[in-house]
Amino acid sequence: MSINRREFIQVMGMAAAAGMLPGCDNKSSGTAGVTKTGQGIAPEDMYNVPKFGNVTFMHMTDCHAQLNPVYFREPNVNLGLNEAKGRPPHIVGHTLLDYYGIKPGTAEAHAFTHLNFAEAAEKYGKVGGFSHLRTLIRKLRSDHGAGRTLMMDGGDTWQGSGTAYWTRGKDMVGACNLLGVDVMTGHWEFTYHDEEVISNVKDFNGDFVCQNVFVKPEASFDYKFEDFEHYNESSLRAFKPYTIKEMDGGIRVAVIGQAFPYTPIANPGERFIPDWTFGIRDEAMQAMVDTVRETEKPDAVVVISHNGMDVDIKMASQVSGIDAIFGGHTHDGMPGAMEVKNKGGKTLVTNAGSNGKFLGVMQFDIRNGKVQGYDYKLLPIFSNFLEPDQEMAKYIEGVRKPYLDILNEELAVADDLLYRRGNFNGTFDQLICDALREVGGAQISFSPGFRWGVSVLPGQPITMEHVMTQTCLTYPETYVDNISGENIKLILEDVADNIFHEDPYRQQGGDMVRVGGMDYTIDPTKKIGDRIKDMRLDDGTPIESGKEYSVAGWASVSPNPREGKDIWDVVAEYLRAEKVATVKKLNTPKLVNVQGNPGLADYNA
Repeated sequence: MSINRREFIQVMGMAAAAGMLPGCDNKSSGTAGVTKTGQGIAPEDMYNVPKFGNVTFMHMTDCHAQLNPVYFREPNVNLGLNEAKGRPPHIVGHTLLDYYGIKPGTAEAHAFTHLNFAEAAEKYGKVGGFSHLRTLIRKLRSDHGAGRTLMMDGGDTWQGSGTAYWTRGKDMVGACNLLGVDVMTGHWEFTYHDEEVISNVKDFNGDFVCQNVFVKPEASFDYKFEDFEHYNESSLRAFKPYTIKEMDGGIRVAVIGQAFPYTPIANPGERFIPDWTFGIRDEAMQAMVDTVRETEKPDAVVVISHNGMDVDIKMASQVSGIDAIFGGHTHDGMPGAMEVKNKGGKTLVTNAGSNGKFLGVMQFDIRNGKVQGYDYKLLPIFSNFLEPDQEMAKYIEGVRKPYLDILNEELAVADDLLYRRGNFNGTFDQLICDALREVGGAQISFSPGFRWGVSVLPGQPITMEHVMTQTCLTYPETYVDNISGENIKLILEDVADNIFHEDPYRQQGGDMVRVGGMDYTIDPTKKIGDRIKDMRLDDGTPIESGKEYSVAGWASVSPNPREGKDIWDVVAEYLRAEKVATVKKLNTPKLVNVQGNPGLADYNA
């Protein structure tokens, strides 16, 4: 059972008295290009962030529409290769704790790693929740000064729950307005129809910024949103590229937006947003930074990004003039800020995890028109340790009320810890794959390597809401196709290249496609075409190149919808029949040439 808030404070107090609770006292004097996590902050002071400098940026990202507190297990596999090997975010488990100086067995160790997850989750309770997040944000604004703080959202906010799907993201727009988000960018925001995107942007009280989203030239002659106030007919930018914020003391801060570059490829672009084109566009980013610095004369320039951590690190090395990149997309909870050198000096790169689990707090000391120093903390949002904001709690109750009968249906009981995050497989992913095979009558199943989706503890009822958090997108149709063994290998090779390509600009930031009914060997260090070997069905029969196999899947990015059942209905049907959800076999690939990698822990295949 999860402990209540009073019991939680008592437990944390005892941990602090024993010197076992680390704080987050990160300073700009950190070594090895990162800030370090300190020790010894008492639990009652966990959210009392000492003032540093004169501007405070608060940053969340990838909440995936999780309005209420959740459980979320961090990965035990997050491989880094080549230059990324052993570099955050590609360190997990005890290696991560050692790197940042976090003591094992503490609340912070639970927040940042997968270690002893189920037991620690029972002890410390759930994380996140917009009502708890609002309490902290309001406290920081009060402590640091409302005119000295900015709240930023890295996107993936309007998607990921049943209520977001049914309201077309409107529930999250309202929640973000109440939360006080000043600036945001997007990714899954663009998986609604373009008119819904524009409507949501109009309803959002803050600035929606994307320097890298343009209207296609062929669409500009009769562009249906030409009256949208932030469309620039001259540059063909579909949205505002940046915003200037006037802070107390006459400080001017520029915030440039960078939406997910591969949106039309990773998601059904032609189906939902046919007139918009994306891309990394680092040359355009450099030009934007230069123009903003020359014309707006800001004291600081920051980027709110949905590139993914590795892409942000490369961009920071190539684009100069950015003081900090607040990143998202790859769901990496980064306890420290990374200092990346470039020809103009250095740029700080951070990433604030997912599911509302963390709030990044970056403080700048700005004097004489430039950033003189910084302090960074990534605060875990323990819902047992933050009183819920009553206004937000009432709002959440209201938007959920029409759907409670559906969301609260108990489908089965979890026999194992169910989670998703990790490069190659997750136990909830396996349930989805098993459901696809069983309901679709297929030999093999594929499920996308999405990084969103909450965790379920052993013995906990699996509700329809849990299923929706794992599957809820706007193209949910399932299918069963006959696919040759040759094409199965090509699919696996293509996805692996998106993850492990040596150039971060060629990576799309997800995890490996999950499989059911088959196993394979993968060597992530190889080039495309040579990574995947020894594909076999569950019974050990080799998968033959020229033979066809029935393959069930979902989330097709084709221009036209498939005709099968929605994935959440397929999974619910399977779980109702199972009653006790047990992972019978985890189809985890055998790994080659990555043993000893710091991004690999507790891996069995």
